[in-house]
Amino acid sequence: TKLYFPMTDTDRGLSAAQIEKQLDASLKRLKTDYVDLYQCHRYDKDTPLEETMAALTRAVQAGKTRHIGFSEWPADKIEQAVAMSGVAKFVSSQPQYSLLWRSPEADVFPVSAAHGISQIVWSPLGQGVLTGKYRPGAPLPEGSRATDSAMGAFLPRQWLKPAMLEAVAKVGEIANDTGMTLAQFSLAWILRRPEVASAIIGATRPEQVAENTAASGKAVDPALFAEAERLLAV
Repeated sequence: TKLYFPMTDTDRGLSAAQIEKQLDASLKRLKTDYVDLYQCHRYDKDTPLEETMAALTRAVQAGKTRHIGFSEWPADKIEQAVAMSGVAKFVSSQPQYSLLWRSPEADVFPVSAAHGISQIVWSPLGQGVLTGKYRPGAPLPEGSRATDSAMGAFLPRQWLKPAMLEAVAKVGEIANDTGMTLAQFSLAWILRRPEVASAIIGATRPEQVAENTAASGKAVDPALFAEAERLLAV
C-alpha cells in the first residue's frame, strides 16, 4: 500500500505523523499486522527528507512493513535518500513507463539500478492506448478511460491524435506478425528490461488478465522493438 495523496482535507504528505497515522489506518483496513511493501506515492517537498526516511525506518523496525519504496521520485531525491546512514533502504521504484512514456530511462532507472532498487512500472499499456482500442479517425469508445471525466484527465491528449494512433496501429501490425497482440508486444517490450521486476496491469475482464500475463517470457527480435520505438517517436 502507499501514502502521500490526501485522505482528508488535512491528511496528506509524508510527514512522520502522517506515515504513522496512515500506515496504521491501512493495516486496520487491510485487517493485517504488516504489509510487505509500503511506498511513498510521490515526493513531498513540504516535508524534510530526513523526517520521512526516519519515520519509514521506524515503520520497518516496528514490523509494520517489511520493505519501503517510492513512486515518481526525482533522481536527485532518490540519491539523497540512499546516501543517508542509519535508515531503511528503498527496494522499489514505481514509475510510469511504456512505449509511449520512456522518461524513467534517462535517470530513474540508472540511479535505481546503482542502488539495487527495482522497478514496478505502472500504466505499461499507455493508459490503454497500447491495447489498440483507440482508432485513428474513429470516435472514442464509450466507457473507455478517454471518455471518463475523472480518469481521462490523466491521459495525454497527444496520444489520441491521429498521427500517434496511426503509429500505434502500425506497431499493432508488427505485433500481429509475431503472433502477439499489441498489448502483449508492449508488455514484452517493458519486461525485457533487467531493471523491471513487474508491470502493473489493469483489467476489467478475466480474459484481459490472461492476455496480458501471456506476455511474460516472450522472446522478441530486438529489431522489432527498435522499429516500434521509431514509429512511436512522433
